[in-house]
Amino acid sequence: MKEQAATLWNKPIIMPQSLAKLHIHLVFSTKNREPLLHDGVRDALHKYMAAVLETTGCLTVLINSIEDHVHILFELGRTIAVSDAVEAVKKDSSKWIKTQGEEFSSFRWQAGYGSFAVSASDVAAVRAYIASQRDHHMQLEFPEEYRAFLKQHGITFDERYVWD
Repeated sequence: MKEQAATLWNKPIIMPQSLAKLHIHLVFSTKNREPLLHDGVRDALHKYMAAVLETTGCLTVLINSIEDHVHILFELGRTIAVSDAVEAVKKDSSKWIKTQGEEFSSFRWQAGYGSFAVSASDVAAVRAYIASQRDHHMQLEFPEEYRAFLKQHGITFDERYVWD
């Protein structure tokens, strides 16, 4: 009887699987690049963002930020769109940070974001890049870094609408 359950008309039953492992490098800034992400809130913010991503089915690899922007490397959940994951992490973290003191009462993220696919062979390099944000930004301001990402990934953009 067990053998019959595993076959149908003498053919093996093949159970379909939907498998995916997509790494995304997400970058976005505070509204008007205000330098609000200081050491007093940074670690807790990163943990909160990771928890939000987890609730969407995404696995956080690394989050790092400096005062005016954040980089997130994560595995996109198999059943969620990038835009939905981004919306959740930005919306929920914005609500959370507003509870962290008067200085954050009017906190906002920029309206847009950049999301970039990362091949499996490049995950370690992107992780190292994100981990060393403080060093990168001693020589390069966020707008130049962001433009370089857009160009590297062949994304055309209009300067009038990239910054807010």
